Amino acid sequence: MMPSARFPDLENASVLITGGGSGIGAALTEGFALQGAKVAFLDIAEAPSKLLVERLSKAVTHAPVFIKADLSDIDALRAAIGSAAAAHGPITVLINNAAFDERHDIAEVTPDYWDQNQAINLRPHFFTAQAVADGMIKAGGGSIINFTSTSFLINHPEMPSYTAAKAGIVGLTKGLAGRLGPHRIRVNAIAPGWVMTERQRKLWVTREALSAHVAKQCIHDVMQPDDIVGTCLFLASDASRMLTAQTLIVDGGFL
Repeated sequence: MMPSARFPDLENASVLITGGGSGIGAALTEGFALQGAKVAFLDIAEAPSKLLVERLSKAVTHAPVFIKADLSDIDALRAAIGSAAAAHGPITVLINNAAFDERHDIAEVTPDYWDQNQAINLRPHFFTAQAVADGMIKAGGGSIINFTSTSFLINHPEMPSYTAAKAGIVGLTKGLAGRLGPHRIRVNAIAPGWVMTERQRKLWVTREALSAHVAKQCIHDVMQPDDIVGTCLFLASDASRMLTAQTLIVDGGFL
C-alpha cells in the first residue's frame, strides 16, 4: 500500500523521523527509505526498531539508522540529532511523529503526569526543530512536518492532556512557519484520523467501535499506517514548495 509516486528530490536527502520504529513511524521510515532518502529514526523501543532496520536493509539503497533516545530527555534528544546529522549530513527533512496516546481520566491527572505527558507529546516537537534549524538554514531550506491528531477536533473524551498537546502542535507549527519561512524552511502539520496500528488494535479497537468510526468516514476503508506516507512525502518534497503553516487532515473524510 506504499504510494506509487516518486519524488526525485528526496533521493539522498537527510531525513530524521521521531518514533520511527513502529506504527505510523515505521511506515514513514520505510516510505522515505524506498524513495532513496538517508533516514535516521529515533525510538525508545529497541527490539522493533532493530527488526525494521534488518528488514529494510535488504530492500533499500540506504539502510535506515536507528538511534535509541528518550525524547523527554532534551539533552539525549539533542545528542541523538547530532548523531543523525553526523551520519547523513545536515537534516533537511524533520518528521516529528512520536507520541504517547495513553488514556487518562480527568480526576486522576496529577501535575507530574501532566508534565510528563507534555514532555512526550508536545515539548520534543519544538526542541527537535530548534536542533535542526541551523543546519536547514545553512542548507538553504528544509521541511519540518509535525504530527498532530484529529483527536482534539472530535472532542475525544478520554485523554485531555494528549489532546491539549495535539492542539498545541498546530499553534507551534504556525509559529515556527512564520519564523523559519524567510529561510525557505516550510513547517506543516499532519492530523491523522484513526489509523490501525498494532498498538491501536491491541489496546482499543473493537469490531463495533471500528465499524461505527469507518461508517462516519466519506471513504469507508479502514485507515492503515501506509495511508499517511504519501501526504508526508508530498510535504517533504519540493512539490509543496509554497505550502507552509498548514495542517493537512488525513482521516478518510470523517464527518
